[in-house]
Amino acid sequence: METTTIRKQLHNYLDTANEKKLKAIYTMVEEDIAGNTINYTAADKAELEKRVSHYLNGGKMVLAAEMNKRLKAARKKGK
Repeated sequence: METTTIRKQLHNYLDTANEKKLKAIYTMVEEDIAGNTINYTAADKAELEKRVSHYLNGGKMVLAAEMNKRLKAARKKGK
């Protein structure tokens, strides 16, 4: 089964599961959830704020796929 299908089915199930089942599932994954906390440094936060501000002020965002194309083209020129 595809991961996306599993995610959708789990989301649907969690939306309708009773409290007892939700608590049981949460207990099973509680440590994983707690371990997934991202601790940003001050520099990381500043960079994110700069990017959000740029976007909100009408700046164009570059998707990862587009950036990969640009990097490949730049590497070809450098050879």
